Order: sequence, then C-alpha cells, then structure tokens
Amino acid sequence: MRRLIEGYRLFHQTYYQQNREMFDQLALGQSPKAMVISCCDSRVDPGLIFNAAPGEIFSLRNVANLVPPFSPDGANHGTSAAIEFAVCSLKVEHIIVLGHAHCGGVSALLGAHEGDFIGPWMRVAEPARDAALAQVGDGDPELLHRICELETVKISLANLAEFPWVRERVAAGKLFLHGWYFDIEKGELLTTDNEAGTFERVV
Repeated sequence: MRRLIEGYRLFHQTYYQQNREMFDQLALGQSPKAMVISCCDSRVDPGLIFNAAPGEIFSLRNVANLVPPFSPDGANHGTSAAIEFAVCSLKVEHIIVLGHAHCGGVSALLGAHEGDFIGPWMRVAEPARDAALAQVGDGDPELLHRICELETVKISLANLAEFPWVRERVAAGKLFLHGWYFDIEKGELLTTDNEAGTFERVV
C-alpha cells in the first residue's frame, strides 16, 4: 500500500500538475474513439502498451479478454453493459479485443483450474479450446496454449459482432472491430485479418 500511495503522490506532483488543462477538460466528459477489451492480467496494461493519454481509450478488462454471447436475460452482465455504453452512448469508432501470451484464463480453459467463477466464465471460450485442439492436438502444451489464446480473440470478435447495435454500426461503416494479441516476452503486437483469421506481426 505504501508503494501505491507514493506512486499517487509522484503522479500528483508531476504528471497531474503538468497536465492540469487536460484533466480540467476530462472532468467535463469523455469522448474516446477506441474501446479496448483486454485481460485483467497485471502484465497487460493497454494504456502503457499503446502509449495512450487519459481519455483516449475506453478500457474494459476481464479474465481472458472475453466477450460473452449477446444475452439480455436480466442477469448481471458487466462486460456487455460496458460494450453497450461504449457503442450506444460514447459511440466509439473502434473496438479492439486484445489477447496476450501466458493467459491464466486460457490455462483454466485448458483444465488447469476450475474454481467457483473462473471455470464457468471460461466456458464462453470453449469453441476456442476446441479449435486449438483440432489444430494442434495435445502433443505440444505451449503451442496449444498460444493457439488457444489466439482463437479466444476470434471467439470474442465473433460474439461481439452478434450484438445488434454493434452489428448495425459495423454495417453502417461507423464501427470497426479488431483482434490484436500482445506477446509479453517479445513485446510484439499481432493483428488479425478478420476475413482470413490469421495473425500478423505489427512492424
């Protein structure tokens, strides 16, 4: 806790004071152009990775950067609520699903951990696990894990495209969906072609 308090003090004395005008404007409202759906893993910080200033990214973080299927059933849906707010109220122009290497949620999906909440949540990505197993089998655990991480990004994109107000804005050319993947060890960013479904390294 001391480390966090000291970090706040340094922030307030330096960055905040140097950017008072920006924070005055941010206090009046937000108008981000992009939403990033990323994992809550402590090693993957979208603001840091993309060198973004406050107010540039509407950030949603959950276990394994998942988008569940559209299901307006009256239950608690924090992820879907955030997407609805970003699309319908903020009218973001881009939504990026950001996967990453060494994802603990994917480890749970592949059988390392069930839990009271993680296991049921990761069932959203069971089609990704099935696709990875079909490609790799169970002979190479590291490759299986990585392919499953990539496939999880695709599943989230597919689910995202089924939200009616997402679909409408995409069809109107007002919203664009992207699948990206961050390799922690190499610092590399991969992006996917939505048509081919393949990932390519950003140079």
